[in-house]
Amino acid sequence: MRPDGPIFGIVAGEASGDTLGAGLIRALRQHYPHARFIGIAGPQMLAEGAETLVPMERLSVMGLVEVLGRLRELFQVRDQLIARLQAEGITAFIGIDAPDFNLRIAAALKQQGIPTVHYVSPSVWAWRQGRVKGIRASIDLMLCLLPFEKAFYDQHDVRAVFVGHPLADSLPLQPDVAAARARLGEHGQGRIIALLPGSRRGEVHSLLPLLLEAADLLQARLPDVRFLIPAINAERRRDIDQLLASHAVRSGRSPLQVTVHDDRVGHDVGRVVMSAAELVLLASGTATLEAMLLKKPMVVTYRLHWLTWLIARWLVRIPFVSLPNLLANRRLVPELLQRQATPANVAREAEAWLTDPERVQDARASYAVLHEQLRQDASETGARAIVALLQARPAPDQAG
Repeated sequence: MRPDGPIFGIVAGEASGDTLGAGLIRALRQHYPHARFIGIAGPQMLAEGAETLVPMERLSVMGLVEVLGRLRELFQVRDQLIARLQAEGITAFIGIDAPDFNLRIAAALKQQGIPTVHYVSPSVWAWRQGRVKGIRASIDLMLCLLPFEKAFYDQHDVRAVFVGHPLADSLPLQPDVAAARARLGEHGQGRIIALLPGSRRGEVHSLLPLLLEAADLLQARLPDVRFLIPAINAERRRDIDQLLASHAVRSGRSPLQVTVHDDRVGHDVGRVVMSAAELVLLASGTATLEAMLLKKPMVVTYRLHWLTWLIARWLVRIPFVSLPNLLANRRLVPELLQRQATPANVAREAEAWLTDPERVQDARASYAVLHEQLRQDASETGARAIVALLQARPAPDQAG
């Protein structure tokens, strides 16, 4: 290792990875004050002193729809990055999420004897489990956010450390509902239900009409309920407003008591809306973990194209789709998928929460246990695991 400190190659491909990377850099600097971090970084990592070879947006814009048309560019960035990291004589490589991109870089660097780390496990435990062979060949250490991920890797002889989830570190064990409502200016009477149809345009157009119809049914049965919808940006706000207008035209019922809060509240508008609510109706995804950490009863729903659903049922090897249920290993919250995702079913499950305070308390107690389990000081735990890796298997001598 260099006498003036290690050089870490580090690559994040999107905003969530940038957040994780910034925390990890801060923690590693406690162990290596003179370390350098070079690769692909977003604004938070740059603020911690990371050096980026290309803008992170070059990767983050490459979603499923765009990737086929930009494969050549993606391969060029990957190959240039590998060559530059080798030329820099890096001590270790850390890929953060973006497994299709980062694991290929890790494989090339590991062949050169460079220790490799991947932060945030792919969902290999859920589907296409055969990928674990490629992971084992590409990395020396997997940093897992969830405990059952480490158990999976242990079974497949991949060195893994459960570091916990940074969101569990940052969110308090007891959410401040009053503060969230004050931030939104929600001081009225009645019970608040949050509707979160997802962050992507396709999700919003698929799921918001379903949630609005369920809201109609709930308002007819429980007249004091009010509904809040977060819009993460101006584009989603336009989509939501359009769907609300269409719903108002179609519906023969009384107008919904619904308010849309957009990103003028802050980039965390979804979290604030969930914090203010008594109940959350939401799309399956990472928001279910956030709702659990905020101690909210929830109804999880999702609809896929029928062919995608058939393929998923064939490939997926897990009994649940929502993170609360996966973490608890039981049906802690209701999941309504595909044909079960009807307005009547969503409204029924929602009303069951609203009329059973004992069930709500039991769920919150379970959430609290899971929150504590995930609260592992992820950045520092991950940094210690990387230090242990380097001490156990030092990189090739790069001092000269």
